[in-house]
Amino acid sequence: MNKRKIGPFEVNPIGLGCMGLSAFYGPPTDHADAVRLLRQAVDMGVDHFDTAELYGRNEELLGEALEGLRDRIRIATKFGPKFTFDENGKRVGQTIDGSPANMRRAVENSLRFLRTDHIDLYYLHRLDPNTPVEETVGAMGELVKEGKVLAIGLSEVNGDTFARANATHPVAAVQSEYSIFTRDVEQVLFDQLRAAGATLVAYSPLGRGMLTGSFSKDHKPGGQGEFRSGDMQPRWAEGAYEANLALVDEVKSIADEIDATPGQVALAWVLSRGEDIVTIPGTTKLKNLDSNLGAANVSLSDTHLKRLEPLADKVQGARYNEMGMAAVNR
Repeated sequence: MNKRKIGPFEVNPIGLGCMGLSAFYGPPTDHADAVRLLRQAVDMGVDHFDTAELYGRNEELLGEALEGLRDRIRIATKFGPKFTFDENGKRVGQTIDGSPANMRRAVENSLRFLRTDHIDLYYLHRLDPNTPVEETVGAMGELVKEGKVLAIGLSEVNGDTFARANATHPVAAVQSEYSIFTRDVEQVLFDQLRAAGATLVAYSPLGRGMLTGSFSKDHKPGGQGEFRSGDMQPRWAEGAYEANLALVDEVKSIADEIDATPGQVALAWVLSRGEDIVTIPGTTKLKNLDSNLGAANVSLSDTHLKRLEPLADKVQGARYNEMGMAAVNR
């Protein structure tokens, strides 16, 4: 794979989002299996691993699995959101703390959990409405001076916020959801990113699995710990889910025509949008990882791109519920 630039370093355009190994997509992956997958990913050419403080014990998992392989990989992690709990220990909500004090606490924990002396790309996971972004980014810049972080990033911000932050300290990347089904970032961020020479790190480029073609009306994600539900993810709610599956049929049709998988078509589409874009699809299965990496060899014709162009406007349901949407593109 031809590498693409993020700030001071380069990575392969298809990395690995590690969240699903530990959180939000059902029960955590068996520990030994997760460690095996992460190590095999390195051998297969993955050199960009994305995690966050919010993802349960994900940082600790990566620290164990990737120890001894540090010189072959880049690690990105994030801070900001924190869960809140009631008196019985039940999770009841979430707050966002972008204060310098919380950043210091979080980065020291991340360095310890990841078993490393530096983080390649350190993000503010969501914008804190109570802390000016200049204050947060200024403090993150101190981490770069100290050598604890190589580059800094933001997640789910709009172009104005990015510009303010970048004027305080160079922002190497912004991580946002971007896929055939989710394209709002094109309107709220692309121009400012490209003017600054920053990279878009596309998370959920497979539409949280919907664009892989692996789901159907009778086979839908569910169960304890599953984030893809109508309450949290309106696109997966009854009615919207079925309508959106029908749109995936066009992706499947193109995949059949070029002897690829729907997921490879989805990843190839994102990568075709510019050399300043990299992807971090997540998976818990080696077979899917191998398939995702194969997308680097998939090319889409102008005709295929035109057929995919209108799908985003036909998607039913927001990508997050009301609370989640309030925290993105800010």
